Amino acid sequence: MSGRQYPEQSDSKPIQPDMPATDSTVATTDSAAAGGDAWERVTMRMRQDIGEAAWRNWIKPLRVSRLEDGTLTLEASSMLARERVTSQYADRLRVISAAEYGTVRKVEISLASHQAPRMSQQKRAPSTAGAAAGAPLGAGLDPRYTFANFVVGKPNELAFAVARRTAESATVAFNPLFLYGGVGLGKTHLMHAIAWHIREQDPSRNVVYLSAEKFMYRFVQALRFRDTMSFKEQFRSVDVLMIDDVQFISGKDSTQEEFFHTFNALVEDGRQVIVSADKSPTDLEGLEERLRSRLGWGMVADIHPADYELRLGILQAKAERARIAVPDKVLEFLAHRISSNVRELEGALTRIAAHASLVGREITIDSAAELLSDLLRASSRQVSIDEIQKRVAAHYDVRVAEMFSARRARNVARPRQVAMYLAKTLTSFSYPEIGRQFGGRDHTTVMHAVRTIEGLVGSDNRIAEDVQLLRSLIAS
Repeated sequence: MSGRQYPEQSDSKPIQPDMPATDSTVATTDSAAAGGDAWERVTMRMRQDIGEAAWRNWIKPLRVSRLEDGTLTLEASSMLARERVTSQYADRLRVISAAEYGTVRKVEISLASHQAPRMSQQKRAPSTAGAAAGAPLGAGLDPRYTFANFVVGKPNELAFAVARRTAESATVAFNPLFLYGGVGLGKTHLMHAIAWHIREQDPSRNVVYLSAEKFMYRFVQALRFRDTMSFKEQFRSVDVLMIDDVQFISGKDSTQEEFFHTFNALVEDGRQVIVSADKSPTDLEGLEERLRSRLGWGMVADIHPADYELRLGILQAKAERARIAVPDKVLEFLAHRISSNVRELEGALTRIAAHASLVGREITIDSAAELLSDLLRASSRQVSIDEIQKRVAAHYDVRVAEMFSARRARNVARPRQVAMYLAKTLTSFSYPEIGRQFGGRDHTTVMHAVRTIEGLVGSDNRIAEDVQLLRSLIAS
């Protein structure tokens, strides 16, 4: 991904740190204003904006705690409610509250006093300085992404097992835990599930989950406000740091430098670090070698593309949770035809259910095929490694079994390398996954094959013509 350009804020004055309250602090709470007509108007406007169901679930239960120095503090009844309101509705609440109260500049969501998590005696006092003031350190967690809602199958059983062990361990089990796989295979689901489980098991642990993009953004803000010390204190005082899509910081040298030192500080202090990416640490281009090495220190677990059985299980589980009556034959049809990723699979089911509900049409294989024609066309163009192996074997007049054999004779080794090269360039499979489908070979063997054919394509006309022809036949 290319680096995102962040717009300059109109007010370049650094944000001043919030001072912690002491026993001598005199509260300036306007109780009447905080609990009166203004809040009623805020909730009614939110109801109009977000709809009845969301308002009833998340906004209506909120209670005004205090209005002090321009900060409106609202109480949520649970950790789940606090996370959802903070991530989804806090900004809108701030805008509406500013208009209705006239004095509100900031909205904070806290836990009701009887729900507030206990603090560990060893926990450091949180920093509330400059660049981070007014914004939660981490990102919101999706309440749907729990271990209970994760469908386990052979392609993801290892990743699920190590994620569960990490979440349940009172001590650091693997450090770091590195999860990787293609888009829509469940990495983010497992990351959220770990965070939810740890928070429910021990609310005193300071768990921070955020994307690598947000980590970089906060670091850029800290540099801008000359407040890097507060940034360091915040991230190095957490108990569990979870960074999603770490490949985003590839090529971002200063962010990598800060992440490297944050990583080292946490690991040396016995804190848990969990990272996800679209590739294994060794395959992440644009990362410094020392950082790739650190990320591979602990447990590395990849999530493979879902096979038919897992895809069908995911559809069945989603239909059951959503109480959608879909014939088994339709679910089997979708599981066979949509193999790219889980998100597209679940999206297809959602479209079918919504169409049936709105139009009142019976759900059949024919109606599903008609409704999902665009998605099915795209999915039908997906290339399998098995198809590549067969095409290459036929072209070079060798047996398909030679793709898996240990023979190193040139007349079979070169076609095997071409097939590995095409598998890497025409599919989204990782090096380890390709290696497994070529007789259980190590990922370094696949990397060598890809580099070899890349070089020959530029220097050997015959190889270049073979690759071009095979690519056309396979992709057509």
